[in-house]
Amino acid sequence: MKIVISAAGKGTRMLHLAKHKPKHLIEIKGKPFLYHLLKNVKKAGFSDIILVVGYKGEQIKDFLESSWYRDLFGKVSFVTEDRQGLHYTFSRSKIKITLVDQFKVLGKKKYGTACPLLAAKEAIGKGNFISICGDDLYSPKDLKSAKINDNFNYVVSLPREHPEQYGILVTENSYLKKIVEKPKKYVGNLSNTGLYKFTPEIFKAIKKIKKSPRGEYEITDAISLLAKKKKVKVLRIKDYFYDFSNPADIMKISKFLAKKS
Repeated sequence: MKIVISAAGKGTRMLHLAKHKPKHLIEIKGKPFLYHLLKNVKKAGFSDIILVVGYKGEQIKDFLESSWYRDLFGKVSFVTEDRQGLHYTFSRSKIKITLVDQFKVLGKKKYGTACPLLAAKEAIGKGNFISICGDDLYSPKDLKSAKINDNFNYVVSLPREHPEQYGILVTENSYLKKIVEKPKKYVGNLSNTGLYKFTPEIFKAIKKIKKSPRGEYEITDAISLLAKKKKVKVLRIKDYFYDFSNPADIMKISKFLAKKS
């Protein structure tokens, strides 16, 4: 099963730290955040990775050819390019990375969490796939648990003490009923972590959505359409999950990785 990592965003909440580079390359414990995420992706057993870039994407391309990456996967043994993007094959690990530039495929005026999947559609192909945010840290165990090769879509959730700050999943048994963004009244406490398993049906749903009130194409709107047809189930984080969205998260994740090691 392929995995799509969305890493096209500018990372405005990282303030000055993301002014000259993608936030995915901000260092934690001396290594880019993306290194730690890809390390877990590798541990989860994924060998076909699609990395969708946008803002300063050339720096992520340089990262793929850096010593950090050789440490993870070995030397680049083969590079090809076609309409799907740049394809890197790494000799030691037999892992393939496809680099897709969202801005080249969709332009710079189309924004939203659904856009990385649209940009990568050709590279994804016709099978089921995993989709994650490139600015969150998921454990190998939870990434692996989302590999469910059936006809349902899955959203992986995490209980929160302050659900009013998150997109909350309203469930019925194991099915998703709807998603409520930052609810003013209590509707549940399971937040959306941005870890999904999708069937090809997600692309039909994306075609039907329109811009949200903030002017973006939201993947949650497409998921909500599938939920109405009882095609979406909800899983829970069993190991760990960390947001990487603002400067305070750097210290938080650094402490966690130090303790873990």
